[in-house]
Formats: sequence, structure tokens, C-alpha cells
Amino acid sequence: MLDLLVKRDLKARYKDSALGFLWALARPLVQLAIYFVVLGHFLGAARGIPDFAVYVFTGLTAMGLFQEIAVGGTASVLANAGLVKKVYMPRELFPLASTGSALFNFGIQIVVLLVATILVGAPPLHADILYVFPALLVVLVYGLAFALLFAAINVYLRDIQYLVEVATMLLFWMSPVVYSWQMVQGIITNQVALELYTNNPLTLAILGFQRAFWVAGDALPSPPLLALRLLIALVVGVVLLFVAHRVFLRLQGNFAQEL
Repeated sequence: MLDLLVKRDLKARYKDSALGFLWALARPLVQLAIYFVVLGHFLGAARGIPDFAVYVFTGLTAMGLFQEIAVGGTASVLANAGLVKKVYMPRELFPLASTGSALFNFGIQIVVLLVATILVGAPPLHADILYVFPALLVVLVYGLAFALLFAAINVYLRDIQYLVEVATMLLFWMSPVVYSWQMVQGIITNQVALELYTNNPLTLAILGFQRAFWVAGDALPSPPLLALRLLIALVVGVVLLFVAHRVFLRLQGNFAQEL
């Protein structure tokens, strides 16, 4: 059933379009072009960041996966109101299907990212590529927790899906996607504030992706004990996911009536 929902979601998204799945690349590539030209070169954010295009696309790929899971998952139950009212099935399947289609798009973008690293002569053939596993798990766990929790609340309070879009936009700018962690380290002199910024799970996940794919940044300073920080964030995220699922189960009883 989950496989069918994922395929249906993907087909519905690109139905009747001439380029089909290539549209999965359109948004991140346009974002990359804007950030690379405007932020990187016009505003000078690329200074001190070697291979800036690879750096930005790495962050956009990771953040795009989280945003697609959180925003798509939040709206998924409402989008399937007809099925919810007519057919009984585990309602968790709808946020999970959104996660599956987001992972498909993420896979396409990762292939493009790997090609880009080869073109700039810095393929990620190093031991740090292993950082991709805990970083990806952190994005998936927190994204799915967001999706389950807010998909259930969104059935009762329809403004939630718009609040989630705003929240993910704020999280984007609170993470080192188009600027570097080293720049933040130079600006925030208060150690407690820097630790709060660094230990944001999405910041840790993006730093993990950059450690894995952005070979040109190997010589730059990074937060100490990044692997341990990712592991702690993952454990906290699993607890959050459990709580979000319990809330979803508690609220799903009246979904059909509310829809």
C-alpha cells in the first residue's frame, strides 16, 4: 500500500508535464543559481568558501529533503481526505508516502551533487563520506516527526500547514546552507549561543552532509565531536518521533468526521 501511495504521489506531481521527473531538479538548481550569484558573488558570501557551488548545493539538497518531508507530510492527510473518509487504512501511510516521494527526489539530487563534485575535481572519496549516514537519519527522523505531528493537528487547525512552511523557511536561514559555520563562529562570541546554534539538529545534519560531500572544506575548522553530536541529535529525534506518533494515534480517531 505504501509503495502504491508513493508511486501515485510521484505520478500526480509530474502528471502531463513535458520534463517529468526533471522538475525535481528545477527548484534546487534555480535556488543554487540565485544563491551562487547573488549571495556568493554580489554579497561576498563565497569569500573563504572553496568550491562554493558544491557547498551550497550540498546544503540545499539536505534542507530540501527536510522541507519536502515536513511540508508535504503536514498536508498529506488533508490531500487524501477522500480516502480517509471512504477506506480504512493506517493513516500514518500518508505522511510516510510523502517521505517516500521526497526521498526519490533527494536521490536524483544526490546523483547531480556527485556529478558536480567530479566536475570540480573533488569527488568525495574519503572516510568522511560516512557522515552522510547519521546526517541523513537525523533529517529523516526529524522530518517525519514534524510530518506526523503537524499532519494530525492540521486536520483540526488548517492554518498549521502555512505555519510549517514559515517555520521551515526560518530553519533554512538558521542553518549554514548559504553561509558557513566558520563565519557564524567568528560572529557569535558567546560560547553558549554558539553551542545552541551548532546543536540545532538541522545544522548538525547539514554540517554532516558538508563533511561528506564538500571535500574542499576538509581543511576548515568544524565543530568538535560532530559524530557524537549527530548521534545525540538522532537519539533525541527518535524520542520526538515516538511522541509525535503517539499524538497522531490519539488524534486520528476523529479524522473522518473533521474532514
